[in-house]
Amino acid sequence: MKENNNIYDLEVFYPSENTEICTFRKRDMEQPIAITGLHSISALGGDREVIWEVYKSGVTKIHKNTQKQWVASLEATVACELHDFLKKNLQYKNLDKTVIMAIITAGVAVQEAGWHSGDDFGINLGSSRGATTLFEKYHQQFLEDGRTALLSSPTTTLGNIATWVAQDLQSKGPEISHSITCSTALHAVMNGIAWLRSGMTKKFLVGGSEAPLTPFTIAQMQALKVYSKRDDDYPCRAMDLKKTANTMVLGEGAAMACLELGKQDNALAYIVGVGYATEQLSHAVSVSKEADCFQQSMEMALRHTDKDAIDVVVMHAPGTIRGDVSEYKAIENVFGNQIPCVTTNKWQLGHTFGASGMLSLELAVLMLQRQQFVPVPFLQQEVPSKIQQILVNAVGFGGNAVSVLLERA
Repeated sequence: MKENNNIYDLEVFYPSENTEICTFRKRDMEQPIAITGLHSISALGGDREVIWEVYKSGVTKIHKNTQKQWVASLEATVACELHDFLKKNLQYKNLDKTVIMAIITAGVAVQEAGWHSGDDFGINLGSSRGATTLFEKYHQQFLEDGRTALLSSPTTTLGNIATWVAQDLQSKGPEISHSITCSTALHAVMNGIAWLRSGMTKKFLVGGSEAPLTPFTIAQMQALKVYSKRDDDYPCRAMDLKKTANTMVLGEGAAMACLELGKQDNALAYIVGVGYATEQLSHAVSVSKEADCFQQSMEMALRHTDKDAIDVVVMHAPGTIRGDVSEYKAIENVFGNQIPCVTTNKWQLGHTFGASGMLSLELAVLMLQRQQFVPVPFLQQEVPSKIQQILVNAVGFGGNAVSVLLERA
């Protein structure tokens, strides 16, 4: 690698027969990242206009399942679309719901971005839990007869999420699947940005998919004593800083974004800062009292930005006492007396684990586009007159926080 003023000469290997020599400038490392495609499915629905109307309405989509547990399952129309998709695509009949949701969501996002089947773009998708439905099914079969199905192993690996999306889209770039618990989707964003700024690829599809509404997964959250036992209109009180009991509720969903380097005519919003941190934990499932990891990740994301310019923070806020309060204290420590408006969407669509960060990012993009703040019913605050920059947070078991700074296109 040769350096000449602000130019680096990098030898970049593309997935083709020829090797290209790419002249890469230092300033490319600071270029904004354009979000050119974005799609999600969740309890809020699968159409952006419908999702926005639900956000504006201030209603929760959390309900009780047949076992009388609070859940946020896919909106009915979306659930029907998944069923119809499988009827038309029998080659996917053995895949887990996480993979099917990822395939459908990725297809719409890529179409909006104007990418095509066979294009050279990278894929980084993740899930906290992975193939929960199939794993529990196959394990139950094993307990009953000591044998398991032929495809039990390949269909329950985390790697099959990005792999099958790549197969469906016939993409030619790298394909990566990972689990970094509840910050999985925003870690995918960071990884996609790193690939783009390295010059090794020009487009990257990132996101997360989660289908955790299975008996064993819900039982795990109940064992941790974080699951909601409320019996009122707001079973999940994410960002109610005065609650006296944990109120986490699980939801299912998937969300994907298409990323490209630099200014783009079709940009929905721009990513202008990212930050990450991992803190030493004193407890296996919670961060420190003032969320040191969030303080560090937010400071990193904001290192080139005036903090007074931040209009909104979309909090991770899982609905637990410790999780919500510690993150808010971290925001107070970072912003001092000029705390931006804060919000979250988990009280409406539940905690979707590995997909949650991207669903929060989608909420941020919608607020930037519509220039309207989406509040929570538990916290009174002054509504911003304009929304130009929004910080999005996510964190998971292990204290691995990510913060992504968005700017209006």
